[in-house]
Amino acid sequence: MSDADVLAAPLPATLTTLDLRHCERIAFLSDVHLRVDDPATFRAWADHLQTLNADALFILGDLFDVWLGDDILQHPPAAFERDCLARIRDLSQYLPIYWLVGNRDFLFGPTACQAAGMTAISDPCVVHVDNKTWLLSHGDALCLSDTAYQAYRQNIRSAQSLVQLNASSLPDRMQLAKTLKAQSLANKSQMEHWADVDEVACVQWLKASGASVLIHGHTHMPQDHRMQQTFERIVLSDWEAMATPPRLQSLVWQRGSGFTRHALPAPVNA
Repeated sequence: MSDADVLAAPLPATLTTLDLRHCERIAFLSDVHLRVDDPATFRAWADHLQTLNADALFILGDLFDVWLGDDILQHPPAAFERDCLARIRDLSQYLPIYWLVGNRDFLFGPTACQAAGMTAISDPCVVHVDNKTWLLSHGDALCLSDTAYQAYRQNIRSAQSLVQLNASSLPDRMQLAKTLKAQSLANKSQMEHWADVDEVACVQWLKASGASVLIHGHTHMPQDHRMQQTFERIVLSDWEAMATPPRLQSLVWQRGSGFTRHALPAPVNA
């Protein structure tokens, strides 16, 4: 497949559609990139879950820095992952938590989702709230200028590849994850700018879904954008507690006041 053949992922034939017009307050997270060797970010995230005040929570992918398949939950070294899912499940007793996969944790499947008490949604997902319609996505499918990644994404997310990945041994998947992460870091070091989403494609998605607001993560460039005077694009932050300054931010929508970004404190003792 040549770069010219790589196209934006079309909208799925069936989109998850949620009616949350009863909600007063909705929270959003993405790109937390939880991993065992970053206890400060984990602590900040866990503290946030304990104090979260919302009627619903959306986690828009890359909650984990890597997810090698749901079968890791059966292995003793996965105590960290089991702890993370248990904390989400505790919160799910009080509010619905909606989840879609990212590029780092696309092997997060139904077993893990059930263990966490989350509801899986399509990417993108349509949400009706108040007098607005939102479209939620991880965002990687819209980064069309990164043609190498789009070709990789189409291949790795194909039904055949997913079957082969899930059938491969856990050590083989661990090695693949290390290789892909090294390649990703090498590619980023050679890029002057991170690939951003294609706004023409964003508007196409919004028009096709009847939405006026797109909320996504992936790019690690939190900002609010106006597109064609009619549409909004709201980009979620990534999380890294040890960055200077710390990147720990949630997005909250409140009926009557709209969207607000909340900078969270870094934990004193991770």
